[in-house]
Amino acid sequence: MPLIGTFTRRPAKMPLLDLNKITEGLSKTWSGFLRDWDRALRSGNYPETTRYNYLLAAAQLARYLGEYSPDPDADAAAEDPVEVSRAHVEAFQAWMIETRSASTALNKHKGLQQFFKWLLLDEGEIDRSPMERVRQPKLPQKLVPVIRDDETTKILGTCKGRDFVQLRDEAIIRLYCNTGARLSEVGNLMLDDIDLTTESVHFHGKGSRDRRVRFGPRTARAVSRYLRARAKHKAAHLPDLWLAERGVRGLAPNGIKIMLERRGLAAGLVKLHAHRWRHTFAHEWKCAGGDTGDLMLLLGWTSEEMPRRYGASAAAERAQETHQRIGVGDHV
Repeated sequence: MPLIGTFTRRPAKMPLLDLNKITEGLSKTWSGFLRDWDRALRSGNYPETTRYNYLLAAAQLARYLGEYSPDPDADAAAEDPVEVSRAHVEAFQAWMIETRSASTALNKHKGLQQFFKWLLLDEGEIDRSPMERVRQPKLPQKLVPVIRDDETTKILGTCKGRDFVQLRDEAIIRLYCNTGARLSEVGNLMLDDIDLTTESVHFHGKGSRDRRVRFGPRTARAVSRYLRARAKHKAAHLPDLWLAERGVRGLAPNGIKIMLERRGLAAGLVKLHAHRWRHTFAHEWKCAGGDTGDLMLLLGWTSEEMPRRYGASAAAERAQETHQRIGVGDHV
């Protein structure tokens, strides 16, 4: 269960958001609006990742209007966001689906909703948002298979040994398996986020929502072994919990992503990713009769849609097991 505690301030990291890069090539009007919007987002204490995604969505719309839109009226909108119409947004959204994916288009839709809401309500630059009747892209329902215990055992088997990398990777994998945390939540941990006295970890979730979650004795032992090896590393003075094997630098979430794929292949699993353990955590929690509200707290969810989405694979599997047990149609 989540613990209540006093949290320390995280050390500053290199900024993700570079406004000059985001607004590069845009008109002065678009650039000016985006800089003003970022100022408003910062004053509202929006996380840097949220600001980056919002601003990038608006900048990508501006670039699409100037470079890819077949609409002859798009030139004015490429110069000034006030001129953007519903048709422009719908064309951009369709282009995103074709060139990227429906999930990417949905993220852009959400960012643009916020941008034009700001133009309408805060700035008074438009009388009506072009997003007003633009439908959100529908996402195909994908059933993410859960990871069996024997599969996780095989993956951990690739970490056998006392080398630094082996100890580090086992600790990382056990944290994902034991807590169901997001890739970035484990990947961005600081040394001070781990408390072996209470066997708990302080996660910094989406939307600046922090939570502290307990982990089990096997995970605690793996983390403790890693920390002893980490203390001898030449980058031990860094605040990052996870360190790269070579050099004086931390191990970024993308590095962990690559490591998991490599460990998965070595164990015979294709395209292993951290979110599979998140789905598995939700599955096992529901199978054990756990409370949905407690699950939301542990996994850092605020919407009740998330347990349903992450439980889809588990629900389908439980339905199959029930069908097999009841044997409908097998008694005739």
